[in-house]
Amino acid sequence: MSGAQGLGELSPYLAIERDDWAELGKNTQLPLTEAELNNLRSLGDFLDLKEVSEVYLPVSHLLSLYATQTQDLHRTSSEFLNQKSDRTPFIIGIAGSVAVGKSTVARLLKELMSRWAGTPRVELVTTDGFLYPNAELERRGILDRKGFPESYDRKKLLKFVSDIKSGLSGVKAPVYSHLSYDIVPGEFAEVTTPDVLILEGLNVLQPPSIGQELALSDFFDFTIYIDAEPKNIEKWYLSRFMQLWTSAFTNPRSYFHRLTNELNQEQAVDRAQGFWRDINLPNLRENIEPTRSRATLVMRKGDEHRVERVLLRKI
Repeated sequence: MSGAQGLGELSPYLAIERDDWAELGKNTQLPLTEAELNNLRSLGDFLDLKEVSEVYLPVSHLLSLYATQTQDLHRTSSEFLNQKSDRTPFIIGIAGSVAVGKSTVARLLKELMSRWAGTPRVELVTTDGFLYPNAELERRGILDRKGFPESYDRKKLLKFVSDIKSGLSGVKAPVYSHLSYDIVPGEFAEVTTPDVLILEGLNVLQPPSIGQELALSDFFDFTIYIDAEPKNIEKWYLSRFMQLWTSAFTNPRSYFHRLTNELNQEQAVDRAQGFWRDINLPNLRENIEPTRSRATLVMRKGDEHRVERVLLRKI
C-alpha cells in the first residue's frame, strides 16, 4: 500500500495496488456462481469470478462494515440526544462515465452486500428514471445534452433520496426504458425501507447547483467513482454501441431502430464516434470527471474493465 501517486503529497486517499487489495478477500468464500454472474454483467463489460473475488468481494465487505458501523453510530447518537432511534438506510452513490461499467458494479455490489449478515435488504435505483421525458428535453432544447446535469429533474431526485434517508416506506422512483430511450409513463419502482440503497448514475457526485444549498451527495454515507482513461471508455462505448446495433437496435420498438435502416455499419461507427465526441466526452470532462475527488472510494480500471488500483479516502 502506498500514497496516492499522481494526486500529490496532500492527497486524502490511501492508494492500494491490485495485488494488495486482492489479499483482503483471499480468506472469504465467493458467494456467486458463474451463472449468477452472467445475469449481472452488462453488455460489453468484462467480469469474471477472479475479478469478483479479488476486487469486488473486499469492496462489498468494506461497505457492509461501514453500513453496520454507521447504524451503530446513528443509534448511539440518538440515545445521546434522547431521540427515537429509527433505522435509516445506508445510502451508497456510484458515479462515473457512460460505458465505464457503473451498472454492472452496482448490480454486483447489490448482490454481494445482500449476502452479508448486517445488510440483507439492499435496493438499487439508477438516476436514469429522473431524467426529464424526451418531450420536456425537446421543449427545453437540450435533448442532445441528455445525461448532462441539467437534463435531470433535480428536485424530484433530491426529494426521493431525502425520503429514503428519512426512513419513509414505499418511496417511488420513475422508470426509464433504454429500449424506448425515455421515461415509461405511469411506471414506478418502489423502495421500502432497505438496509442499503445503492444509487447509480453519471452525476450523483455533483456539488450543489448555483443558488442551491443541497447536493445529492449530502444524503450519501459512502460514494464510489468508477475511473478509467477516456481512450478506454471510448473503446468500450463504441464496442457496446456496435453490439447494440446488431441486437437491441434491430427491435422496431427501439428508439434507435431507424438508424439501422438509414445507415450501414461504417456509417453507424461514424455516428457512434460523433455521439462520443460531441456528447459523452464533453459531459465526462466538464461534469463527471471533476467529481472524482469527492468520492470515498475510487476504482481505477485498466484494459478490459480490470481494476488496477483502489483509492480509499483516509478516515
